[in-house]
Amino acid sequence: MTQGKSPASMKPLRGAAKSAAAARARAEAVFERLAAALPEPKTELEYTNPFTLLVAVVLSAQATDAGVNKATRPLFALAETPAKMAALGEAGLTDRIKTIGLYRNKAKNVIALSQALIREHGSEVPHDRDALEALPGVGRKTANVVLNVAFGERTLAVDTHVFRVSNRIPLAPGKTPREVEDGLLKVIPERFMSHAHHWLILHGRYTCMARAPACGRCVVNDLCAWEGKTAAKPPPPPSRAKPRNPAEPTA
Repeated sequence: MTQGKSPASMKPLRGAAKSAAAARARAEAVFERLAAALPEPKTELEYTNPFTLLVAVVLSAQATDAGVNKATRPLFALAETPAKMAALGEAGLTDRIKTIGLYRNKAKNVIALSQALIREHGSEVPHDRDALEALPGVGRKTANVVLNVAFGERTLAVDTHVFRVSNRIPLAPGKTPREVEDGLLKVIPERFMSHAHHWLILHGRYTCMARAPACGRCVVNDLCAWEGKTAAKPPPPPSRAKPRNPAEPTA
């Protein structure tokens, strides 16, 4: 009797298919650990609505979230809409964000994007990637953050922390942020996509740091293949309370 061919699903994986399967399995294991350690990760930027989130993300380029929050607390109390922000003018906004790096260019972009929102979108932040990226000062990373945080899209913003963590473990190694983003989208299980970039950002910010990674307290240490891992266990990171959205009622 002639033996029938084995179904494709029963054939052993080889080459690229085997590597892809291994990458997906590693990503699933990594995100299971990160999710267990921090079930509800949040952006550390403070905001009150989609517009103030958009402005905060634009201001955060090459700046720390803490530094941005310090400047935007009084700013957003005064100008939480495109019309109010535009009314400040470039000079008025520049004076209020001087503590943030590249503040002159950022002030120019924020005023211009506020005017564009008024003129082209009825003062609303568009729920559309192309429309967001057409705004002054808004690139793919910023659009991804706004789509994810403000609108619940399963997008993934690749900043310096996500780029570092993804290449170290590795999850989706790449030479550019877009290569890493595309690679991560292929290996991260759908159930983790809503919070994926927050888990990676916070892991890179507080554990997998650039210069002194805290490998001794890393929850994915045994899943990481990075050759530069350290053995010492440093003190725990500072407490990270959930940043308060000023729009939320206080107890």
